Amino acid sequence: MKHLSFVLLAFMSFAVNAQDLSKLYKEVSPAVVIIFTSEKEIVTTVGSKSNVVTKDGLGSGFMISDRLIITAAHVVTVPEKINVLFPDGDIIPATVVSSYKTADIALIKLFRPRINPVTVKLGDSDSLKIGERIFVIGAPYGQGASLSSGYVSGIRKQGTGKNPFSNTEFIQTDAAINTGNSGGPMFNLKGEVVGIVSFITSQSGGFDGIGYATTSNLATKLLLNDKMPWLGADMHTLTTEECKLLNVPQAHALLVQRVVESSIFGKMGIKGGDVEGVINNQKLILGGDIILGYNDITFDLSDEALNKLADFTNSINDNPKFTVTVYRDGKIITLKSK
Repeated sequence: MKHLSFVLLAFMSFAVNAQDLSKLYKEVSPAVVIIFTSEKEIVTTVGSKSNVVTKDGLGSGFMISDRLIITAAHVVTVPEKINVLFPDGDIIPATVVSSYKTADIALIKLFRPRINPVTVKLGDSDSLKIGERIFVIGAPYGQGASLSSGYVSGIRKQGTGKNPFSNTEFIQTDAAINTGNSGGPMFNLKGEVVGIVSFITSQSGGFDGIGYATTSNLATKLLLNDKMPWLGADMHTLTTEECKLLNVPQAHALLVQRVVESSIFGKMGIKGGDVEGVINNQKLILGGDIILGYNDITFDLSDEALNKLADFTNSINDNPKFTVTVYRDGKIITLKSK
């Protein structure tokens, strides 16, 4: 009898949770969007020259105002075009406002306001507890407004100091995450966004039960409070060894991989690479500009330099005039913003 009572209680608890999720899904799912991107990519075939091709991308995102959408940084790395598809079939182009590669979060802005938008609120991710129930809405493999649920398996934090380029805070979960889910919201049972879906750990290539989402608190700090502008380039941080291999005249620098022509960097004339190469077993695009510094700030990996760089970048919206020192074809040149 006691065993039967326990089973009935467990079943009733499951039914209540299912009803709660169904109700919450109906309320928040209209705020979740599908993001389609087009990017230029360098492709090299054996015995051939490198060619530029257009690569289409897919991800998810969610609305926080009538024009602003949060997504993952890797969904909108260097997009030439962004189109946002809403649940009712409306499609609106967008552009990147801000992006943090390490934290894997980005803010994009619609070209026009969404009429009668459904938006969601960012919750307090610091209040999450291991074992707490969460759910994810996104577009796995392009299947829009798909829900998966699970639990918080862990919280992973690294570099919680002032330096925004190394700060990461990820929520680990067993909720199913697949291609196309990236950038979608992770909700608590209050219907608040507590995470932005980022990546999975997988042995099979599919979902193996370990997924990660950037915390909502870090997204609030970096995207809504600091508001660092998107410069429009995909860059690789060169190590001291890599700088020596490329004859770079300093210990650390930024190798520009790809640049969006319409971006801040694109308008300055900063050039991306044009040939694929491998350095330290890592595939890179070579031949582009190597950034040595901004204004009077020489690039290196010390906290002091990176904090100065963060302060400088956050000031660009108020003072858009600045210079970038680059290493190009064996020469050091200075480019000015326009």
